Amino acid sequence: MAYGGDALLKADAMEEKGERARMASFIGAIAIADLVKTTLGPKGMDKILQSTGRGHGVTVTNDGATILKSLHVDNPAAKVLVDISKVQDDEVGDGTTSVVVLAGELLREAEKLVALKIHPMTIIAGYRIAAETARTALENSVRDNREDIEKFRSDLCNIAMTTLSSKILSQDKEHFANLAVDAVLRLKGSSNMEAIQIIKKAGGSLKDSYLDEGFILDKKIGVGQPKRIENANILVANTAMDTDKVKIYGARVRVDAMSKVADIEAAEKTKMKNKVGQIIKHGINCFVNRQLIYNYPEELFADAGIMAIEHADFEGIERLALVTGGEITSTFDSPESVKLGHCKLIEEIMIGEDRLIHFSGVELGQACTIVLRGASSHVLDEAERSLHDALCVLVQTVQDSRVLLGGGWPEILMGKHVDELARKTPGKKSIAMESFASALRAIPITIADNAGLDSADLVSQLRAAHSGDHSKAGIDVITGEVGDMEALGIYESFKVKQAVLLSATEAAEMILRVDEIIRCAPRQREDRM
Repeated sequence: MAYGGDALLKADAMEEKGERARMASFIGAIAIADLVKTTLGPKGMDKILQSTGRGHGVTVTNDGATILKSLHVDNPAAKVLVDISKVQDDEVGDGTTSVVVLAGELLREAEKLVALKIHPMTIIAGYRIAAETARTALENSVRDNREDIEKFRSDLCNIAMTTLSSKILSQDKEHFANLAVDAVLRLKGSSNMEAIQIIKKAGGSLKDSYLDEGFILDKKIGVGQPKRIENANILVANTAMDTDKVKIYGARVRVDAMSKVADIEAAEKTKMKNKVGQIIKHGINCFVNRQLIYNYPEELFADAGIMAIEHADFEGIERLALVTGGEITSTFDSPESVKLGHCKLIEEIMIGEDRLIHFSGVELGQACTIVLRGASSHVLDEAERSLHDALCVLVQTVQDSRVLLGGGWPEILMGKHVDELARKTPGKKSIAMESFASALRAIPITIADNAGLDSADLVSQLRAAHSGDHSKAGIDVITGEVGDMEALGIYESFKVKQAVLLSATEAAEMILRVDEIIRCAPRQREDRM
C-alpha cells in the first residue's frame, strides 16, 4: 500500500477490499449461524461451554444468546450476529437462535447472488421489499383472543409450551408452562419482570418446582430473634452496622494506657447503640440490611423484639424493597421521611436442606417466587434460562396478544407470499426476493434436520399443503410428518416472530454493505528499560 513511497496505513495494519472483504464477512457470519443451527427446534442439541477462567466453569445450554455471548469472536461480521442475538434476548427473550440462523441463511443466499454479479444494493432492495411483504403476510394471519379469558389463557399456555419444548424443561413442559402463565397473569398486565423471583435449590427433580406467592429471601433468621412476625413493618437499609469494636488493622491509634482503648471501644459502642435506637424509633419489627450486622447491634435488635436480617443479597434487597413497597434507606435521622415496607407475615420455611425467610402478603400483590428444584447446578441454571425465555415471551404476549401458529408454519407462509410477489416483480430484485423466500424456508428445514427427518421431503410437502389458502400445516416433529399446528397447540408470539424477521434482515443488510475491512495496527509494547 505505498503511495509515492509513503505508506497510507501504519505498518501491520490490515486492509481487505472488495471481493476479499465480502468473502471474509460472509464466511464469518455463516460460520456463526452454523454453530447455533443445531440447537434450533424441539429436537435441537445442547452445547457445553467451558471457560478458561478460574474454576473452569461449565455451562450446558441451547440458548442461542447464551452460547454467542460466551464466544470471543474475532470476525467483525460474526460480531454483528452476536449482537442481534443479544438484542433479541433483551427485547423479547426468545428466538435468539432463529434470528442468527435466518441472518446466516440470508447471507448464504446473498453470497450466491453476488457470485452471479448482482450488485449488493440490488440484493438489499429486494430483501427490503421481501421483508415488508413477509411482515404484512404475518400480520394478516394472526389471531387475537384477548377478549375471551379462557381462550387467551390457553393461548398463553400453548406459547409457553412451544417455547419450552426446545429447552431442557420439555419433559415437564405442561407443569412449567402453567407455572409461567400463573406468574405472568399475576402481574395483571404490568411488564415488571422484577416482581417474579426465581430461586434455585439443588435437590429433588425438576417436577418438584413450584410457584409461591410473595417473596423468599435466601437467608437465615438471626439467633434469639422472633421466628415469625405478623403485620410486619420492614425497614430496608444499606448501612454499616459493624463498628462496635476498634478495628486493629485499619486504624493507628496511639494511647498511653490500655484503659484508653477501652474508652474508645465504649465510645464506639455508644455510637452504635444510638444508631440502633434511631432505627428502632421508626416503629419497625423487621430490619433488613445489605451489609453485615455485628453481634452487639444484633443483640440490641433481639432485645427490642426486632428481626434483623444481615447481608441480604445484592439484587435481592432491591427487589425486596420493590415488593414490600419500601425504599432503601441509609440515614435514620428523620423517621417521617422514610418509606417502610409492609407485609402480612414473615416466617422461616425449609426448602430441601436449607432454611429461607418467606415474606407473604406483600404490598405488591403480583409478586411471586418460582422455586426451581433439580439434580445439579447446571440443570438449574439451564432451567432458569429456559423459564426466563418463557416468562419474557409471555409478558410480551400479554401486552401484544397477537399469536401465530408455530412449527415452521409462519416461515412457509411468508415464503409463499414473497415468492408470489417476486413473480410479479420485474428486474433483478425479483431474484433477490426469491432468495429471501428460500432463506425463510431454511428455518423449517433446520427444524426437520435437527430432528433427523427428511427435510427436503417434509418442506416440499409443507409447501404443497400451503398452496391453498388458510392452511394450518406445520412440521410435527414427534410423528415426523406434516401436522395441523392448531390441533397440536403449537403457537408462537407474533412479536417474537416479527422481531426475528426484522432484526435478521437488518443485520444481513448491514453485512452486505461491507466492501472493505480495515484493521488497526496492534499497539506496540514499549520497552521500559
